[in-house]
Amino acid sequence: MRKDPAASLFPDEARVRLYDEALNAARIGAWECDLDTERLSWTSGVYALFGYPVGNPLRRASIVDLYVDESRRHMELARAEAIRTGCPITLDTEIRTWRGEARWMRLSINAARENGRTVRVFGCKQDVTADRLSIEQLRRQAETDPLTGLANRAMFQARYREVVDDSLNHGFASALVLIDLDGFKELNDTLGHLAGDACLCEVAQRLRRAFHNAGLISRLGGDEFSIILRAPTDPARIAEVLQRTIVMLSRPLFWNGHRIAVSASIGAALIGRPHRRRIADLFEEADLALYQAKAAGRNRVHLIGDQAQSRAA
Repeated sequence: MRKDPAASLFPDEARVRLYDEALNAARIGAWECDLDTERLSWTSGVYALFGYPVGNPLRRASIVDLYVDESRRHMELARAEAIRTGCPITLDTEIRTWRGEARWMRLSINAARENGRTVRVFGCKQDVTADRLSIEQLRRQAETDPLTGLANRAMFQARYREVVDDSLNHGFASALVLIDLDGFKELNDTLGHLAGDACLCEVAQRLRRAFHNAGLISRLGGDEFSIILRAPTDPARIAEVLQRTIVMLSRPLFWNGHRIAVSASIGAALIGRPHRRRIADLFEEADLALYQAKAAGRNRVHLIGDQAQSRAA
């Protein structure tokens, strides 16, 4: 039998201690569950991950309750699959610790079989919260306009396909709205880009407050914003809501002692029921409606779609 080289370097007790220290440093713990008795066994790393008092009894039902609902469903399905097939499975799950702290855990499930029957499941649990937070931060940076905090063009396009897609199932969306600020170039030329940035941030905040239930609010770039409306669905009500938006956006902004006049033009393409138009057609209609609102004198709303009517603030 080939001798473990580590055995000559470390006595058994030191080797066990070294393994434990390495696992704890990596925020990893081991676990197992006897399927006949549902008895759980944890190493110290799992107790630490769940923030679970070492003296408390380990009851599987209580531990399962610490998983967030969706993660609990995925975990139970994976566990059942591992028990049925004997194949190892790894998945990331979200939990709430014993004290309510949110954490992400990488769970590995292995099955031990005897006489063709799975008798226990075991594996590792690793705290991957920091990795998930880093990934989430990178995702937000990739999807968010850094100035206003709204979704950027890339996120708008991705979400647009999801909510108003080419499959002719336009989901909950009722209108695609494009908003363009009037005279924004003159503002930048007169007071500078800092004033322009302050104006864009204020407009973003006003849109957030007014359309917090919208499918998506985004800054497409420059002084152009977009909204995917969920409701209302009635064309007259949509026109009324967007007309109030014109009034809301027209309130002046005060910046560094300057009173900045703000106004916007809005174009919207009504999606309507049943859905029979492609994304590109809807966006082209919204863009045309925006052009017509500006051509009619700016600070106006123009709608295109079934029973749509042009409205001015």
